[in-house]
Amino acid sequence: MEDAPDVQRFVGDWDVAKNLRTIEHPYPDGLAESWIESHEDKMEHGELHLAIALRDDDSLIGSIGLILNPGDENAELGFWIGKPHWGRGYCTEAARALIRYGFEEKGLCRIHAFHMARNPASGRVLIKLGMTFEGTLRKCIKKWDKFEDVNVYSILRSEFAGCD
Repeated sequence: MEDAPDVQRFVGDWDVAKNLRTIEHPYPDGLAESWIESHEDKMEHGELHLAIALRDDDSLIGSIGLILNPGDENAELGFWIGKPHWGRGYCTEAARALIRYGFEEKGLCRIHAFHMARNPASGRVLIKLGMTFEGTLRKCIKKWDKFEDVNVYSILRSEFAGCD
């Protein structure tokens, strides 16, 4: 719960919020606390949400998660990073570790991710992870009353370095 003010500040930033599918802007007071409280219940239903924190002082800089689909042995990867920490490789490092966890610990066959087509920085992260671009879903989601194209990427267990 001590991370709630940082979540509020980072996700409340227009440049972060505009790229997150379900985030409102302005970000309502109390929503960060509710979101954090929801993690335990979500974990019981196949959603894993983790903090991305700096090694030197353990301060929160973002979040990353997997939504597991055990029946099909796949998961959806999602993430956000606070704007002051963009472009430093933190998301790539965290995502690589979570993908490894998905393949090695959860036995997944496939991990996929989506990003709004107008947000190429997220696509660059996915490419660095070794994900393959699968296509664009045109006008797939509605963000703040505007339909957005979404790019889809995936990686298979057999493609991930370190997994046989």
